[in-house]
Amino acid sequence: MKRLYALVCIFISMQATAQTGTIKGTITTSDGAPGEFVNVVLERTSRGAVVNEAGHYTINKVPAGTYTLIASLTGLLTQRSEVTVAAGETSTIDFTLIEDNKQLQEVIVRGNSRLVNKESETVARMPLKNLENPQVYNVVGKELLKEQVVTVMTDALKAAPGVVAVSYPSGGIGVMSRGFGTNVGARNGLQSDLGRSSADVSNIERIEFVKGPSGTLFGAGISSFGGLVNLVTKRPGEGFFGNVGLTVGSFGLSRITADINSPLNREKTVIARINTALHRQNNFSEFGRINSFAFAPSLLFKASEKLSVLFDAEIFNANSSRPTYTRFGPQSGITNYKDIPLDYRKSLYDNDLDAKTQSQKYFVEAKYRISDRWTSSTNISYVNEFTDYSYQTYNTWVARDRVARYVGIWGPIKNTYINAQQNFVGKFSTGSVKHTLLAGLTYTNLYANGMSKSGSNFDTVNVFQSYKLIDKVYTDRLLLQPARVSSRGTTKNQYMGAYVSEMVNLGDRVYAMLSLRVDKFKQATGGFTPGGYEQNSVSPKLGLVYQLIKNKVSVFGNYMNGFQNTNPQVEQPDGSITNIKPLYANQWEAGLKTEWLDGKVSGTLSYYTINIDNALRTDDSGFTRQDGQQQSKGVEVDILANPVSGLNIVLGYGYNENRIVKAELNQGNLVAGAPQNIATYWLSYKFRTTALRNVGAGFGGNYASSSYFSDANTITIPSYSVVNATLFYENNKYRTGLKLNNIGNTKYWDSYGIYNPTRNFSVDLAIKF
Repeated sequence: MKRLYALVCIFISMQATAQTGTIKGTITTSDGAPGEFVNVVLERTSRGAVVNEAGHYTINKVPAGTYTLIASLTGLLTQRSEVTVAAGETSTIDFTLIEDNKQLQEVIVRGNSRLVNKESETVARMPLKNLENPQVYNVVGKELLKEQVVTVMTDALKAAPGVVAVSYPSGGIGVMSRGFGTNVGARNGLQSDLGRSSADVSNIERIEFVKGPSGTLFGAGISSFGGLVNLVTKRPGEGFFGNVGLTVGSFGLSRITADINSPLNREKTVIARINTALHRQNNFSEFGRINSFAFAPSLLFKASEKLSVLFDAEIFNANSSRPTYTRFGPQSGITNYKDIPLDYRKSLYDNDLDAKTQSQKYFVEAKYRISDRWTSSTNISYVNEFTDYSYQTYNTWVARDRVARYVGIWGPIKNTYINAQQNFVGKFSTGSVKHTLLAGLTYTNLYANGMSKSGSNFDTVNVFQSYKLIDKVYTDRLLLQPARVSSRGTTKNQYMGAYVSEMVNLGDRVYAMLSLRVDKFKQATGGFTPGGYEQNSVSPKLGLVYQLIKNKVSVFGNYMNGFQNTNPQVEQPDGSITNIKPLYANQWEAGLKTEWLDGKVSGTLSYYTINIDNALRTDDSGFTRQDGQQQSKGVEVDILANPVSGLNIVLGYGYNENRIVKAELNQGNLVAGAPQNIATYWLSYKFRTTALRNVGAGFGGNYASSSYFSDANTITIPSYSVVNATLFYENNKYRTGLKLNNIGNTKYWDSYGIYNPTRNFSVDLAIKF
């Protein structure tokens, strides 16, 4: 009887199974990322599943019939789909979830809040969580930029912990990171250029600051020994949405922006998005202005379930002024920028000395899902930065009351980059060991040429007596003549790299990263070898992570390498030729990463040492030696938190000592432009209930200790502390805000000795639809 009973039970079970089916599918978000943690349920039943890290879900043993399948996650629009389950068959239902604008306005703080979320596939070029990644990085997202009413790129860079923003006399922008000057050299992971122009913040989704030498994945063209800055742009998303904004403020600020996204067909396989901005503003001083226009269209084409192609462009035209570059003669007696006798707002130059630049950037990205575990990403870009002309002003103090004035004209100058990049990313297992593998190839072609017009100092004036401003007419009369015109020559560079990076998950909590890059640099002109020269570099990277508390606390260590290509041959004073190797920087770093309260609190603490053992130096006899040594070491701390609903906290501190360890000149001195202490902080709160519902306020600023203008350590750039505040109201229909910058009216200079704006305000209004 027992056997008969067992057979009956088996038969009944088989019959029940025969009357059921399976539902499975893939869920992605509008940016193409897997929809991890999305809940998928059958309406009016208890059956459902949670989407895994790859974006897949499966619901087994569903009785045959017709159901409504619901996919939902806080902050994303809930989607429904009717599904018919046939006995013994599998039904496939895929979803692409988009942001719920209403929920995002009503519930800013959630587990993956924009101010806290540090997940990025660009930093490691593979899908790694922050606690799995042995590298330190920071992310400034569009939500923080919006909350701080950021209208210019330099202010966006100031929002990141551990770096200070700098402005170049040529008109470009960058940061000091871990004691090294770092350009904004990457856009969506491909080499770009902001050396003589800027970019508008209207098309910025987030800015990624990757810390330390990163030559293994990104090469020498994008990264410095201190790290790299990558601009990630906005992408088309599902559904129709948009906003139009107006910002006005101090110094004649007027700014109009628009962001419009819309599907172009019923199937939503073709989606377009346009971001644009028109910006006008005078400088805080008597000299300077900016007049710019940005237009950034993008088009996403979903060719199939596996293939998507993104077309992206960015046009930026600017007519603006270059900041005056200030130098000091040894006889001037001035040893600190704060002792400059000229009034902070005064200028020695007429406002018609301007610059005109254009940049066009075109990108194509094709993503193909080879299988559930392997993806292919192909990226091609064309970047052109063209300077029609650029008047650049220079002051050289020769006494405490006298300054020599000079103007140079640069342009036309053209820099063109053609980038191609192919990445394959996959996951596989060998026994109990899990692997995430990246294999990539990259190619960059740089063509650059240009002209400049220069001469000697125009004159010397006493700043306490009357003087005439130098204007464009006077400058042209002196410099626009054949004897003053010189060619910058033509540069033709090729960068070719092959890299592989593997993250090995050894057990439940141990992650090991092994990476290697082989790089070939070829310059068609320059050097002593006919036809240019070539250099080969090998750059390794190693990392180890151990999670002390699973998904909450990780300790990590890394070894990273960076390199810079140099002319491989130097002619010495006696006529001999010395072979020069690429410059290498090696970093050792250890630290702690933590995430608590379901990701609402994130923190990183690290200590690093970066050594350059083959720096170039010149001895007393004029011979070039490659035996200089430099060491940059320091500590970095950053905390991002949303501990309670509506409260956002961003805190960052960095201590850095970048010192010349061995050199013929300036041995033992600190490297120019590198403050030893940097602090960034921002606290904001948005009310959720009571009469103040949707009202928010923010407070924060930046601090940098003093630094030196040159490696000689004779001229000091003073320390500064700048405090800002904002007050705003935001709901699902509109947003308005008031921002006060530099409330204390602090006078301060960056690492290039460029002065920054005094107290100012801005008011913005954005209508959403």
